[in-house]
Amino acid sequence: QVQLVESGGGLVQAGGSLRLSCAASGTILGINTMGWYRQAPGKQRELVATISSGRTTNYAESVKGRFTSSRDNVKNTVYLQMNSLKPEDTAVYYCMLRQLQRDFWGQGTQVTVSS
Repeated sequence: QVQLVESGGGLVQAGGSLRLSCAASGTILGINTMGWYRQAPGKQRELVATISSGRTTNYAESVKGRFTSSRDNVKNTVYLQMNSLKPEDTAVYYCMLRQLQRDFWGQGTQVTVSS
């Protein structure tokens, strides 16, 4: 099993920055993909960014140029640096780890961007 614990959410003004962290524990394989999804009230969960164990990244168009995902494979931790935040970035952000075609999810952390 895999456990994921997110941290770093909070309230920030538009234009500000936040850094999310997600630490994975349990049975972590060397080849996996970690990443972030978000869900705003009344909307479906959507991809924000993913990063493979080889550090190949993928970003949603809406966050390209503003968000950066990175990871520490020794610590099994993934990060999401969010800059130039907009009110529309307000959502619960969920950490995800995918390995052997199974997805594991964290509990989520709230990010609120005020205008």
